[in-house]
Amino acid sequence: MSGGEARAILRRGLLTWAGLLLLLLATLALAYVPMGWLNLPVGLAIAAAKALLVALVFMDLRRRDLLLRLAAGASLLWIGFLFLLTFADLLSRP
Repeated sequence: MSGGEARAILRRGLLTWAGLLLLLLATLALAYVPMGWLNLPVGLAIAAAKALLVALVFMDLRRRDLLLRLAAGASLLWIGFLFLLTFADLLSRP
């Protein structure tokens, strides 16, 4: 590995770390800001952004073959489906 490649890997890791720290601060700020019913969707969006950063950088999904990316996408679709069913159940209760 050349010096340029090592610097690029280090830079990508540091930028990802900084992004995750910013999202952590956003999560912390969200805990103290009363937004009513918007707290849950905003919190889930922040969590999805964190998961996307981890998947793209640390799992290196950008450079993987199509089948692995499809499996990761299918798992996200399945989790979304489970959340949808859970929220539908909660909203339908008296």
